[in-house]
Amino acid sequence: MIVLPDDLDLPDRATVLAQAIPFDRDRWIPRLPDPTWWPAALDECPVEGRWPKVDRETVFRIAEKADSVVGRRHLLVASLVWGSGTRARTVSRRALIFRGSPPEDIDARLTAALAVLLTRGAGEAYRALNNDQRIRYLGPAFFTKVLYFAGHEAAADPRPVILDSVVTRALRAGDGVDASWRKNGWTTPQYEQYLAAVRAYADHRAVLPDQVEAALFARGKQV
Repeated sequence: MIVLPDDLDLPDRATVLAQAIPFDRDRWIPRLPDPTWWPAALDECPVEGRWPKVDRETVFRIAEKADSVVGRRHLLVASLVWGSGTRARTVSRRALIFRGSPPEDIDARLTAALAVLLTRGAGEAYRALNNDQRIRYLGPAFFTKVLYFAGHEAAADPRPVILDSVVTRALRAGDGVDASWRKNGWTTPQYEQYLAAVRAYADHRAVLPDQVEAALFARGKQV
């Protein structure tokens, strides 16, 4: 059982959707299987200072076209870009995904996992990407981002939400989880417990699950 803090400062939905991360296009393009994997929508993102920034709302729009191979590639890349920032080392680590498997293998596994998401739910989709449909170098912290952008707006029950090391830090700091929870590499039952806890909290506070996730992320950054 997961116990979430009673005093989470929940952002409004507009704030969640506006959460924007800077990115460096020139670091990504050479690391993709080919330039067609790059979503054109990212080139329309506003520049703030040195870098363009992509927000959650933009990635959701990209995810709306994930009913094709190209659309799923764009969803994957946009999710990685949104979660990575501009540091060369971080981008290089994320882009190992494209060196670790042939493009056709990535396509097949992502297609299968997203089909599971639509037909059997977020928990089973997590199980797929953590086991039979595992994509090398794509761990839970990032494949839950893919599941989130692919499925949160579809209003499936429970909606997929992001689980990463920062969210886990908030859970561990508040004694919301037991000692079996690691900093990464969570089991499918743990993700399902997390989904259930976030859903219950969201229902109680009359918000959407990603508002709870965003609040946990903010809390985790402070501890």
